[in-house]
Amino acid sequence: MKQSAGSEKRIKTAFILGAGLGTRLMPLTRDCPKPLLPLRGRPIITYAMDHLRQAGIERFIVNTHHCAEVYQQVFPGHAWRGIPILFRHEPDLLDTGGGLKNIESLIDDDEPLMVYNGDILTDIPLADLVDHHFRAGKEATLALRSHGQPRNVNLDAAGAICDFRQVLGNPGVQACLFTGVYIIEKTLLKRLKPGAKQDIIPVFIDMIREEPGAVAGVVIDAGQWNDIGTLEIYEALNNAEALSR
Repeated sequence: MKQSAGSEKRIKTAFILGAGLGTRLMPLTRDCPKPLLPLRGRPIITYAMDHLRQAGIERFIVNTHHCAEVYQQVFPGHAWRGIPILFRHEPDLLDTGGGLKNIESLIDDDEPLMVYNGDILTDIPLADLVDHHFRAGKEATLALRSHGQPRNVNLDAAGAICDFRQVLGNPGVQACLFTGVYIIEKTLLKRLKPGAKQDIIPVFIDMIREEPGAVAGVVIDAGQWNDIGTLEIYEALNNAEALSR
């Protein structure tokens, strides 16, 4: 990762994953992308946008696939609270890695990118993730939590990620939950195949296999984190009194 002398260590662009089918929340997602389901009166994705906006993000990129026209209806001005939104459609669903490769042309050279799952609700301090990314100097830095499920990211004694999903057989010293929030450098996108459906996790695994410690992680237990993965969780969050944003 290159950082010129005196350059500002900030993340200005966020990629919000919005193209999934939302099968776990059927039938609510039959005619609506999961990130656009209403949560306490407004779309789920706008909580992510507010979180990122408060962290200094100046541009959103959102990938679309299922019911893409609903995004146009919800954001007719292609902006949220003054932050521009650039949509990139996927006629064929490309998964996380493929979705990232599909926006490569939209990212400036040497520009770090915040990636954020569009179906989570969290207020973790993103400044901790940004600070760790620039200090670690790796192509990718993942926000982790020491509690919750599934805890399938392993850290070694030095705090580096040493395995995902037990693929490499390295249990390390601590198992963590991956929040779905991370930062990558544009150079990582060269590892992805254009037009191919691919998950980003096997790419991280290959990076660690080639060079132990190649993927950084930071445990952030402050704040709340919820994966809106079931109808029960969705209904509980809709009824929660603690939602303030």
